[in-house]
Amino acid sequence: MIRRVIQTLGLLLGALLGEQLIRLQSSPDSPWMGTLLGTSGGAGGTFSAVVGAGAGFLVATSVASPVSRALQRGIDRLSGYPIAELLSGLVGLTFGLALSSFAYPYLTDIPHVGQVVAAGAALTLGYAGARVGTMKKDELGAWFKTRGTAEAPKSDGPRYEEHKILDTSVIIDGRIADICKTGFIEGTLVIPEFVLEELQHIADSSDLLKRNRGRRGLDILNKIQKELDVRVLIYEDANEEPGEVDSKLVKLAKAMKGKVVTNDFNLNKVCELQGVSVLNINDLANAVKPVVLPGEEIVVQVIKDGKEHGQGVAYLDDGTMIVVEGGRDFIGTTMEVLVTSVLQTSAGRMIFAKPKLLEKAL
Repeated sequence: MIRRVIQTLGLLLGALLGEQLIRLQSSPDSPWMGTLLGTSGGAGGTFSAVVGAGAGFLVATSVASPVSRALQRGIDRLSGYPIAELLSGLVGLTFGLALSSFAYPYLTDIPHVGQVVAAGAALTLGYAGARVGTMKKDELGAWFKTRGTAEAPKSDGPRYEEHKILDTSVIIDGRIADICKTGFIEGTLVIPEFVLEELQHIADSSDLLKRNRGRRGLDILNKIQKELDVRVLIYEDANEEPGEVDSKLVKLAKAMKGKVVTNDFNLNKVCELQGVSVLNINDLANAVKPVVLPGEEIVVQVIKDGKEHGQGVAYLDDGTMIVVEGGRDFIGTTMEVLVTSVLQTSAGRMIFAKPKLLEKAL
C-alpha cells in the first residue's frame, strides 16, 4: 500500500514539475525552448507533463521499497514510545511549524530558490521543535498537570506511566516475569538497547554457564513481551556514548525520572549515591518471607556443618539459612529446633536456633 502511494506521488509530482518547467522555458525571456520542442502552448505543456510524470513514476518506483521499509521502521518505533513522549513531540512540532509559517512570506520572496528555502526551513524548524518537545516532556507534563489541577477536580491517579528500567542481572534472574504476572509492577518496563547487547554478548559466550544465563535472559524477555499484560519499551539512544552498563543505567534513570529494577548489590548502592530510585528484587523477596520470631518452634533438616565448632546448618523452603547451635551431631536428621534470634541483613535473613531436645533437657 505504501509503495503504491509513493508511486502515485511520484507520478503527480513529475507531471507538475514537467508542466512548470515547460512554462518557465517558454516564457518571453526564453522563446527558444518552444522552437526546440516543435510545440507551442498547451501541446508543449501536455507533452512535458507526460514526460515528467513518466520520469517521476520511474524515480518513485526505484525508491519505493527502501522508503516504505524506512517508514515501517519509523511506525514500529513510534508505536513503542509512551504517549506522553509522543504528545510532547507533537506539541514541539506544532510550534516549530508555526514559527516557520511566519517566515514563509519572506523566504518565498528569494528569487529562484525561495520555495526550496521555505520548505527546508519548515522541515528544520519542525524537526527542531519535535526534538525540543521530546526533551522537555517532563516539564510539559508537569505544566499540564498543574493546569489540570487548578481547573479540574482532583485526579484519581498519576497522568503518566512511571518507567521501570531493567538491568541485565534482574532479567537473567527471571523472577521479574513472575512479579509482573502478579501485577505488582506498574508502569512501563524499559529495556535499554545496551542491556540487550550485553545479554546477546553473554548468550554468545564460549563459556557454557554464561551462554545458558544469557539465553535464559532472552527467553525471559520474550515471555514478558508475548505472554504478560505489561507495556515494554525497547529504548534506543541514537546519541549513545561508550561506557559501563551500570553508569548508562543510572544516566537513563535520571533522564527518564524512572526507577532501576535490579538485584545487583553494587548497582543498588551506586543508584542510592546518585539519588536514583531502586527496586531491588532481593529486598522484595526478603520482605515476603515468612516471619519467624524468637521462641517459635520449627522443624528443619540439618544438612551440613556450620562455620563455628559444633554448629549445624539447615534451610527453610524459601532458602533462609538456619544456624543450629550444637546441630553438628544431628546432620542428616530432621528435628525440632527453638528459634533464639533472627538477624536481618541486606544479603538476606539468617535465623539462629538450638535443638528443642537440649531445651527440654535443661
